Amino acid sequence: IFEDLRKRSAEDLVKLDFEAYAIGGVSVGEGHELMMKVIEMTEPFLPYDKPRYLMGVGLPEDIIVAVERGMDMFDCVIPTRYARSGTLFNRTGRMRIDHRKYRADAYPIDTKCNCYTCQNYSRSYIHHLVKSNEILGTVLATIHNLYFYQDLMKEIRFAILENRFTRFKNEFLNNHLSKND
Repeated sequence: IFEDLRKRSAEDLVKLDFEAYAIGGVSVGEGHELMMKVIEMTEPFLPYDKPRYLMGVGLPEDIIVAVERGMDMFDCVIPTRYARSGTLFNRTGRMRIDHRKYRADAYPIDTKCNCYTCQNYSRSYIHHLVKSNEILGTVLATIHNLYFYQDLMKEIRFAILENRFTRFKNEFLNNHLSKND
């Protein structure tokens, strides 16, 4: 972890008065607990009036916990990588669209989602595309996953502005982590 080096690095970077600050090296194989420990020990040394960018962290539950710890921006390949493997995000967790149970499922990926994919295609059609290795399956899954992430970030912003982030976090984590297939 090198706590002393992270502290010194943060303090030295703040002296340069950048427009934003990044925390990196926390999502390349480390476990969740170690990642959160690095955030917690680095965050106090970063200015509160500048954006804080957490590099490479992208599971929805990790983003929410990182926001709670003061992080503002994120980037990650997870939405597209998971889409390529047929894993789709929704409010209750992750779904593997290639599972047999979706073969004749006429519902959209998420009935409450307004993305192009959910408004126009059924789970069974996307299941067929993914199982057939049709590129359209990956495209539609990617559209959905990216929309999910955009919507998640919008909900986080509103929850913060409306002073209900803790409630939002608890509800999301209770629902999202409960059902993965």
